[in-house]
Amino acid sequence: MRLGVLDVGSNTVHLLVVDAHRGAHPTPARSEKSVLRLAEQLDGRGDLSRAGADHLVRAVAAAKASAERLGCAELMAFATSAVREAGNSAAVLERVREETGVELEVLSGEDEARHTFLAVRRWHGWSAGRLLCLDIGGGSLELAAGMDEEPETALSVPLGAGRLTRTRFRKDPPGRTEIRETSEWLDGQLAPVARELLAGGRPDRAVATSKTFRTLARLTGAAPSSAGPRARRVLTAAGLRQLVAFISRMSSHDLAELEGVSPSRAHQLVAGALVAEAAMRALSLGELEICPWALREGVILRRLDQTGGPEQGTSEAPTKRSGETGRTGRHGARWS
Repeated sequence: MRLGVLDVGSNTVHLLVVDAHRGAHPTPARSEKSVLRLAEQLDGRGDLSRAGADHLVRAVAAAKASAERLGCAELMAFATSAVREAGNSAAVLERVREETGVELEVLSGEDEARHTFLAVRRWHGWSAGRLLCLDIGGGSLELAAGMDEEPETALSVPLGAGRLTRTRFRKDPPGRTEIRETSEWLDGQLAPVARELLAGGRPDRAVATSKTFRTLARLTGAAPSSAGPRARRVLTAAGLRQLVAFISRMSSHDLAELEGVSPSRAHQLVAGALVAEAAMRALSLGELEICPWALREGVILRRLDQTGGPEQGTSEAPTKRSGETGRTGRHGARWS
């Protein structure tokens, strides 16, 4: 069964098309991205601007058309922190539904951590033992730990690379004082998070996912994506310290010229590196293994697990959590 998963994040709208069946390895067939930077299009009241909503509607409509053209039987569409935190989230989601026929599900930060943890567990298997998983997004940092497919602890903290770039840095490149103060501030923010994550014991394997960690690992010498998904990629604490000292003196324009750095994310690379370094320091980790599967794969796996396969119909929408903003749509809504 061919499935599409549409991820509306803080930086991009990403369509991933896979051939997937319950119990089988999801095989990627197509990946398409639109760079919107929705988190940077919030106005002074915290609402997504009209222009931002216009861009989102067009990107979702284009992704839906691509999914239909590629033969997807179902499109699973979700949004994360940028839409979740917008003051007008409900109105924006309603507009997307009315104009595109796609109903976005708003994931809580905790659900992001849980879905990502499931993907990491399935990738590494039971032999990995106790897993610790980290994922730096544009708006938040997700962390999860546990022995099973469902983590014992799943946390989301507002320490995304884009958010810190907007709120902590006034210069490009940031000044030495900004770097030092941000690092110290991150240590204070992450100390209680680390205690909660490690309460169940030290991890047998510490894993990182998604674009920021992949880029940092590549810049410290890890194998490129062309080496294949089974190539072991590692980000070491020592390598990251050296990298931070190097890139923190470079402008975003110069960073975009580095091999492996996406121009659309270059401006937030330094903040992402500081978050990664502080997280590894707080958790006393010497290295992180980079996992090629992350949130989107976790959403697909959860979908197949809950329904016995897409051919058996859609699942019920999860209950919206206390304090969650926005509207929760049906996970795996069929074409309208």
